[in-house]
Amino acid sequence: MKENKLNITFIVNPISGTNSKENIPHLIEQVLNHETFNEKVIFTEFAGHAAQIAQECAKDGTDICVAVGGDGTVNEVARSLVHSNTALGIIPCGSGNGLARHLCLPMDTKKSIEIINKAKIASFDYGIINGLPFFCTCGMGFDAFISLKFAEAGKRGPITYVENVLKEGLKYRPETYIVDDESGTHHYKAFLIACANASQYGNNAYIAPGASMQDGMMDVIIMEPFDVLDAPKIAMDLFAKTLSSNSRIKTFQARHIHIHRSTPGAIHFDGDPIMTDADIEVEMQPKGLRVVTNPDAIEDSAQPNPMLNAFSDFFNNINNVREDIAKSGHRIQVLNKLMLRKLSRL
Repeated sequence: MKENKLNITFIVNPISGTNSKENIPHLIEQVLNHETFNEKVIFTEFAGHAAQIAQECAKDGTDICVAVGGDGTVNEVARSLVHSNTALGIIPCGSGNGLARHLCLPMDTKKSIEIINKAKIASFDYGIINGLPFFCTCGMGFDAFISLKFAEAGKRGPITYVENVLKEGLKYRPETYIVDDESGTHHYKAFLIACANASQYGNNAYIAPGASMQDGMMDVIIMEPFDVLDAPKIAMDLFAKTLSSNSRIKTFQARHIHIHRSTPGAIHFDGDPIMTDADIEVEMQPKGLRVVTNPDAIEDSAQPNPMLNAFSDFFNNINNVREDIAKSGHRIQVLNKLMLRKLSRL
């Protein structure tokens, strides 16, 4: 029997995502390399429990702590492991799985455990917004507003997210922001400001296609005001990894930024919303988190994206009726319903 096994703890959030987690312990028993690992499997029992368990793992010197859940669970576990020797593992079971997708981890549970068996660990950056760690993205404006709506919806998944975007997007009013970074002070009227450590929100929605988690920098995305005719193209670019080429998007990189807005409001960190004051600080922490990675990661850009296909159809419909849309909000509502029906069948 192999000596000096690695100690690994799986933290399972039973209510994340939409699928049951009852079979997770069986899959771990079946697939995990027991000659390499001594394992524990713990189901969370209340909000914040994952963070509590992960803190104990870091304190006890556990080698790997695996978040089995969605982006919220990953954030809870990861923020408890920063600047420790305990590495984060991920078995993605949520509705978005932004960090797992950025790292090209498989969405299949069995394959995720097989990646963990390889125990390849690297160090990655993370960010902090108003004292709250984030690992994928944070932001304010429309995406934080939608995060609040999504949290209130009671059900998860990309369809709920898109439904909220379509229902609320035409009513949302841009805000004015004063942004201080290393280059000086800038004024923006913006639909949203996003700060990205990783490339995407989740569900392959790429807010910062070129973002790296190992360069010590955040990608800052300013989405300028746009009208209803611009919206479908922006949505398409989000899923096609071409957002940076959109004329309504301004981007730059920074290590630290201060943002002032006229009133308090919502921000989000890895999709979790919270109300905060008018001043916002965002900074990067280089190489502060150890993560189990996929040594064979190859991003398949040719993989069909059903969300992109749905937005493409929606965009084509809008192009066909541009004059009608300019005259009638009713037409927009009809097209929104058509796209939601298409998405619900994916």
